[in-house]
Amino acid sequence: MTKKPLAISVVIPAKNEQDNVEPVISAIVDALIDRGSFEIVYVDDGSDDGTYTELQRLCNEGLSQLKPIKHRVSVGQSTAIHTGVSHAIGELIVTLDADGQNDPADIPKLIEQALLQPMSSDFCIAGFRKMRKDTPWKRLQSKIANKVRSTLLHDGTPDTGCGLKVFPKSTFVKLPYFNHMHRFLPALVRRLGGKIIVVEVNHLDRQHGVSKYNMLGRLGVGLVDMLGVMWLQRRMKIAEVVSTDEKQ
Repeated sequence: MTKKPLAISVVIPAKNEQDNVEPVISAIVDALIDRGSFEIVYVDDGSDDGTYTELQRLCNEGLSQLKPIKHRVSVGQSTAIHTGVSHAIGELIVTLDADGQNDPADIPKLIEQALLQPMSSDFCIAGFRKMRKDTPWKRLQSKIANKVRSTLLHDGTPDTGCGLKVFPKSTFVKLPYFNHMHRFLPALVRRLGGKIIVVEVNHLDRQHGVSKYNMLGRLGVGLVDMLGVMWLQRRMKIAEVVSTDEKQ
């Protein structure tokens, strides 16, 4: 009996990315069109440009895989991801940034690694942008932030800031929700006893728009969150069930 293809939901959080909507979505469709059932859950986090108008246009033109969602006001990337996953129907979640710097052509490579894992287990396939296309200053910011984070959290991930990740929806719903949680997904999955697999991915030049983050956003604000994640890690207990008397 042929195994049914796994349903995949691609979740994209976005704010003011109108010029990147069509190229990013088109590249995702090209990458996944031959891989069975998939949807693209695009969450417009309170944009004040034409992002949602572009999404509606694509839907009206017949892009059946697209599921647009709009927040009335911006509530941040983590909440946008949480909204997207909550509305996703796929068993496997793919996340990537809306700015066009994550390469959708890498998605199948991460999915292949995910399919090697038992779907009943907890795991996260994390992209690693080894060859960054950012300015030297931005690369330095990320290097410092990643070094501080990996030293404190021991999450086994050299580049947690990479938006391209794959994980089971069943894993995500077990994670504690808080603002900025998307920065710490590998650490939170490890806290569950889950497996982290790092896959090298491409990093593309931004063609449109401007970055929404700066040094304070990457490190200063993140330090408070890191302390919170450390607190969660220290208080997590994982039970190993060896027997049960439950009737089937």
